[in-house]
Amino acid sequence: MTATVHRSMNAQVWGLLVLLGIIWGGSFFFGRIAVQFIPPMTLVLARVGLAAIALHIVFGWLPGFYASMASRWRELLLLGLLNNAIPFTLIFAGQIEVGAGLASIFNATTPLWTVMIAQLLTIDEKITPAKLVGCALGLAGMVLLIGPDALGLGDSPLWAKLAIIGAAISYGFAATYSKRFKGLSPRIIATGQLTASSLIMLPLALVVDQPWTLPMPPLDVIAAVLALALVSTAFAYILFFRILSAAGATSTSLVTLLVPPAAILLGIVFLGESLSLTETLGLGLIALGLLSLDNRLAIKW
Repeated sequence: MTATVHRSMNAQVWGLLVLLGIIWGGSFFFGRIAVQFIPPMTLVLARVGLAAIALHIVFGWLPGFYASMASRWRELLLLGLLNNAIPFTLIFAGQIEVGAGLASIFNATTPLWTVMIAQLLTIDEKITPAKLVGCALGLAGMVLLIGPDALGLGDSPLWAKLAIIGAAISYGFAATYSKRFKGLSPRIIATGQLTASSLIMLPLALVVDQPWTLPMPPLDVIAAVLALALVSTAFAYILFFRILSAAGATSTSLVTLLVPPAAILLGIVFLGESLSLTETLGLGLIALGLLSLDNRLAIKW
């Protein structure tokens, strides 16, 4: 008989999840700007390479840091492939044609793929009615929140949509695979996977894009790349692996449901925008989905 382990999320973990949603919400905006000037593979290399350098500078002096990373290099290489190289490339390729809002909606299918993958590959995160209901409510809220007119289903080619869905599937495998890193410092995991994905993307970008032939991007694109690398990648993955160790793969993947609402909330705070009734209902459905997936209706303090 297999055992089922439920890991609930306390107020601190919920707070980190919301923060991560805001940070990754910005990544689709920055990516949409940058990919219009920088080819996808070169953009991925810039994102993961700069993020890896930043983390090496910040954490490389810690005792035993590189020894711990070297001892798990094979696993970190696979994690970098599943969690960075494949999904980032697919998302940026899709965003050549797909807008930031639609891309984030397709990316929000990650919890569904994570639930199915965890069902097949793990013994402690089996599918439950609460998880199914939670994912359904969250995705329904996402569609209601963005609205049918924002989907632009007739404006983007099928391959671009499938590319971003493929990225969500890769994230689902990565979230489940990350379980084997329990007990390893999030600093080591984040730095190791970004270093690995940088090594994967370097030859691909050099051969496919030949970045030395590209024109110098404008300042706003350079700023977008720096934001992608330092905020939406380096800092974000420290948060991601900390949440993963506390809440498990399925609950952590719910961050993808928070990305589009995070963009709207940022607009309210910084641009003076307001929520319509439809948008409010969408946020409510997402909140119910999060609570249902965590298998309770109240936060544990």
